[in-house]
Amino acid sequence: MSRLAIPARSAAPAAAQPLLDAVESQLGVVPNLFRLLALSPPALEGFLGLSGALSRTLDAKTREGIALATAQVNGCDYCLSAHSYLGAQVAKLDAAEIAANRRGASADARTGVALEFARSVAERRGQVDDGALEAVRRAGYGDAEIVEIVAQVALNVLTNFLNNTAETDIDFPVVSSQAA
Repeated sequence: MSRLAIPARSAAPAAAQPLLDAVESQLGVVPNLFRLLALSPPALEGFLGLSGALSRTLDAKTREGIALATAQVNGCDYCLSAHSYLGAQVAKLDAAEIAANRRGASADARTGVALEFARSVAERRGQVDDGALEAVRRAGYGDAEIVEIVAQVALNVLTNFLNNTAETDIDFPVVSSQAA
């Protein structure tokens, strides 16, 4: 059971209701993470704003891979479960790619470099060395895309930390960070 009280959809604060309507319209459901964020309508609004903006940058496979790598680093079973499901259903990642992404790797060489960089950003809390930056640049990522990778990591760290703090009840097929 979650350590923070996740409100029923209808019991979420009034200011969060239009935001939850948008989530439901997009996903068809309102996962526990969004109802948890709805406890603070500004937190939900900020998360959705950054998430929406970043959805227009890197491709879905790379974004899901970054989410998986970051969740693995942070031991977030909720996010591993959600992004394993979304990775398979939305980004069309197969089981081998999802497993590789959790390790910060990919069957696609360019994506693999981005995920390795993202994992390093998460593990080193942004204090990556020059070699990591050079590797991601050699793979063809420009400075704007590097900013987007770091922003994607930061967005996922937010949900990892929130879900780890709350011990959010997992409402996706369960994946464990211990089973990597």
